[in-house]
Amino acid sequence: MTGLTKNLRGLSRRDLLKRGTAGAALIVMGNTVFGANYAWALESSALKPETMATLIKLARDIYPHDKLADRFYAIAIKGHETKAAKDKVHQALIEDGVADLDKRAATTGTSYRDMGWEEDRIAILRDIEDTPFFQAVRSDLVVSLYNQKELWPLFGYEGESYSKGGYIERGFDDIEWL
Repeated sequence: MTGLTKNLRGLSRRDLLKRGTAGAALIVMGNTVFGANYAWALESSALKPETMATLIKLARDIYPHDKLADRFYAIAIKGHETKAAKDKVHQALIEDGVADLDKRAATTGTSYRDMGWEEDRIAILRDIEDTPFFQAVRSDLVVSLYNQKELWPLFGYEGESYSKGGYIERGFDDIEWL
């Protein structure tokens, strides 16, 4: 019996539908990670493609936004691939960190990326939140994810205001809500 089959035992139809396709959202073939629901791919050479796919899942768990497609998380973690190509210490930090995630997830009979329940993955992240691996990924994501201009409208951010005359004349001092 596979880990997925074990995890599906005892689920109601409603629970299964709520769970969705968490394990099938990312496909790894060769040295590329493909998004199953969207037309995008992320090629890797310094890091294993499985590592990149796990980083995408990790990024979504650290900064969860149901409205965001996985491709935005893929763009956000691409910097680790670039840095790993130039820095063997960073490459080892990321590969070893993902291996540790998978080792911790193995107690459930699966890898971190294939764990179906977000709560289970979050429990693992709480255990590693003080590690250099987690801190490196989390601190990079806060910039690399939220600095994607394509996402700004989804969060209601209009971008910098200087070129538009600043905030004062653009509603900053509007306190009608008070």
